Amino acid sequence: MLFNRQQHNGNLKKSSETRTQNISVEEADSDAIIEFSQVSKVYRLYKNERSRFLSLIGIRRKGTTVGVVNANDELSFIIRRGEAVAFLGQNGAGKSTALKIIAGVSHPTSGTVHIKGRVSALLDLKAGFDGRLTGRENISLRGQALGLTRAQIKDLEPTIIKFADLGLYIDQPMRTYSKGMKARLGFAFAVSINPEILIVDETLSVGDRRFKKKCVRRMREIITDENVTVLFVTHASEIAREFCTRGIVLDQGKKVFDGPISEAIAFYESNF
Repeated sequence: MLFNRQQHNGNLKKSSETRTQNISVEEADSDAIIEFSQVSKVYRLYKNERSRFLSLIGIRRKGTTVGVVNANDELSFIIRRGEAVAFLGQNGAGKSTALKIIAGVSHPTSGTVHIKGRVSALLDLKAGFDGRLTGRENISLRGQALGLTRAQIKDLEPTIIKFADLGLYIDQPMRTYSKGMKARLGFAFAVSINPEILIVDETLSVGDRRFKKKCVRRMREIITDENVTVLFVTHASEIAREFCTRGIVLDQGKKVFDGPISEAIAFYESNF
């Protein structure tokens, strides 16, 4: 597998990222920001943790697996800049797997993936933090992981801190934070970095009622920005209808419907 990442520095709002996995010889659609072509993701299921560990270091013995799961099965779609797309499906349909591939935290077993743009993912708001560091230090850590410059991180920091609204805790080690506090900081960071692609998995908001309203308001602001592409995973039809204009329905890793959100919801509700 060929994995190629390019980060273009400069003004934060103008910087972009292009990631290609299993590069195709054909040129990408000029309007597309995300392209999946015959993408499959296969997970092997093992009898025990020892067998799983041995497979990670290249040792595979007969009879150690109990089967395989095609989380994504020859999945193809094109998403263009500025679209708001809901991925609908039951648990295990492959929605989150597809978005993890887009986010770069998982890689396809086969197929071609082309991503053009800075990706911010609300997949697990509490993941990726170092409990020994303060909230402020973790903002810097996450920013560096995304390839942001020190100047860009410094510019973003006040906005993130204000949105998270953690008070004096922002300078305390994150091991002292509750789950809700970690999620608030994670959400604040993800929606403040001026993403070109925003991925939201199930949960639009965290924390108390006041903070939830602030999260929903911020999501609406992002979605109304025609330059931001939003991908939303849910099996709540009304939320999908409110925030998205297009729906892709998945079942057992395969795409079974792709069209306007009202038609996608009708198909999903009548078939699942």
